[in-house]
Amino acid sequence: MTAEYKVHGNVAVITLANPPVNGLGLSTRQGIVDGLEKANADSAVKSIVITGAGGAFSGGADIKEFGTDKAMQEPNLNSVIAAIENSDKPVVAAIHSVAMGGGLELALGCHYRVAAPGCSVALPEVKLGILPGAGGTQRLPRVLGVEPALNMIVSGEAIKSEMLAMLPGQKLFDKLVASPEVLAAEALAFAQSVADVRPMPLVRNLPCKHPQGDAYFQFARNMVKGMSKNFPAPAKCVDAVEAATKKKFADGLATEREIFINLMWTAESRSLRHLFLAERAASKIPDVPSDTPKRDIKAVAVIGAGTMGGGIAMNFLNAGIPVKMLEMKQEALDRGLATIRKNYEAQVKKGKLKQDKYEQRMALLSTTLDYADLKDADLVIEAVFEEIGVKEAVFKQLDAVMKPGAILASNTSTLDVNKIAAFTQRPQDVVGLHFFSPANVMKLLEVVRGDKTAKDVMATVMAVAKKIKKVAVVSGVCDGFIGNRMIEQYGRQGGFLLDEGCTPAQVDKAIEKFGFAMGPFRMGDLAGNDIGWAIRKRRYQEKPDMKYSKTADLLCEKGRFGQKTGAGWYDYVPGKRDAIPNAEVVQMIEEHRKSLGITPRKISDEEIVQRLVFALVNEAAHILEEGIANKASDIDVVYIFGYGFPVHRGGPLNYANEVGLFNVAAAMKRFAQNPLDDAKFWQPAPLLARLVAEGKNFQ
Repeated sequence: MTAEYKVHGNVAVITLANPPVNGLGLSTRQGIVDGLEKANADSAVKSIVITGAGGAFSGGADIKEFGTDKAMQEPNLNSVIAAIENSDKPVVAAIHSVAMGGGLELALGCHYRVAAPGCSVALPEVKLGILPGAGGTQRLPRVLGVEPALNMIVSGEAIKSEMLAMLPGQKLFDKLVASPEVLAAEALAFAQSVADVRPMPLVRNLPCKHPQGDAYFQFARNMVKGMSKNFPAPAKCVDAVEAATKKKFADGLATEREIFINLMWTAESRSLRHLFLAERAASKIPDVPSDTPKRDIKAVAVIGAGTMGGGIAMNFLNAGIPVKMLEMKQEALDRGLATIRKNYEAQVKKGKLKQDKYEQRMALLSTTLDYADLKDADLVIEAVFEEIGVKEAVFKQLDAVMKPGAILASNTSTLDVNKIAAFTQRPQDVVGLHFFSPANVMKLLEVVRGDKTAKDVMATVMAVAKKIKKVAVVSGVCDGFIGNRMIEQYGRQGGFLLDEGCTPAQVDKAIEKFGFAMGPFRMGDLAGNDIGWAIRKRRYQEKPDMKYSKTADLLCEKGRFGQKTGAGWYDYVPGKRDAIPNAEVVQMIEEHRKSLGITPRKISDEEIVQRLVFALVNEAAHILEEGIANKASDIDVVYIFGYGFPVHRGGPLNYANEVGLFNVAAAMKRFAQNPLDDAKFWQPAPLLARLVAEGKNFQ
């Protein structure tokens, strides 16, 4: 059982004990019901307290049961809440630390609620594409009022218990105690004080009305529609809360249940639930146990004070870790320092950062021009020019000065981490940490594991990633790792589409309508078209038989490198990010097409999307086959957090599963027939072909 039962005087205490967040799995639910039966059968027990062990009251559903029959097995959460409501003796919820989702719904089913300050309270189900399924949409409006409850349910955001206790007329908490330390004693005393109260109060019996009724809910729908396109759950939350105000409680509960079940079956909810689990699974490395010893990281050094180096430094400063930044020239250091200050000052101006916090962070930052000053750092990250000779010089210097046991990391986005490690006498201490630009904003961190990278180094950098609030995904060594290796194929398809008849705006518009943050040509302009050009020049030498469109090279020959030059595939006005189509670029594409003897054809948005997205899928299948990525869900995490893939589609491989791998492979075979495309590339990867033959999905 993952619920403990003890009697203190005349009060029975049922303690949820399912670490880490006391998830309401089947065993825990059974334990609560058994505890209630025991307490009600014991004449010496006059009242009951339900609380949680460790650092949570309850975080809600047990994620290990997501998508399994166990989640709905009796007693399900609705049955547990019914058992609490029907208890002959009063039940008091003693809430602390975390009360979220089903945990909050459980508390709302109790007769009374005593809370500690600092408790995070939320119904976050909307973030999984569903709504609360155990009465949350019906009970929360009754204790908080319709508007505050709907705001919480639609946003899914957590609010501290002391803030909720201040809401006028709230009936969520019967008592807010002075501190978490006194909660247990106060809850026992409260339970004793209500032992003889009859009838016992039930949240379901409280009134639920809104004075403006229809007008308010129409306003709420309009607001939600504007904020949550592609996601059906928020609008359905409005419907469920409206039902609470217009129907009898039991009928409102039935409406909530029906909506919940319908949402569970949507592709959006499946995708969000997939991502929820994928993000947590990404931090687990098959051959690195969770109890692997970790190295202490108390001081960090960053080589390079440019945009990337400065952004990397900010991550550690934000986490309270001192950073020493090195550059070759004082002017470069001054520039980097000024940029970091400017970034923090912008946050202070917007009210996102307090002045004293800004000063604390800047106080943790020091600079140097001398490698010898880095000798005491526990972790050093280089963010210098992406050229192997430059990396070699840096790593030889680091090898000479860094203390034994220090971790040496490269921020390379494509280069061979094994080669970089070989520049040192300590390859076991070398790892790739590929941050994404802007490094202080983007959540993804590709952790590149070299052939000789030690297991404790891997365990340490994964823990550091968590501390600096990054989503870390492990990649093996190959050109471009996971993300950039795949994006190269996506970009190649973009080029072929131009050759065949599209304009950059048409391609971007189609993929953005699909849900990408930006299309391939706007993305190229943002990153700098010269970067892609440099990679292609390298490719022409390394892989002379690989087919490329030459349109992007022609653009670069005109000096149109993107936003930084004010001109790329589009034109840009200083100070604005708006992409303005350029007639000369379109003419350049048309002339190049004519020179190749290609007659343009009309290409549908569907073909554009399929060619771009399925190019990602096929390359991802090769990456999995080669063991570069540990699992399919890791690749989805990379694309959601690093490349703007639409969240509601769950990543390229989850999307392929939704479309059906048979259909994906059939489309690839069609594209292979196109003489202007790359027939060799469109042969389904062996793993993909095998999954299709076996009727399986990416796992």
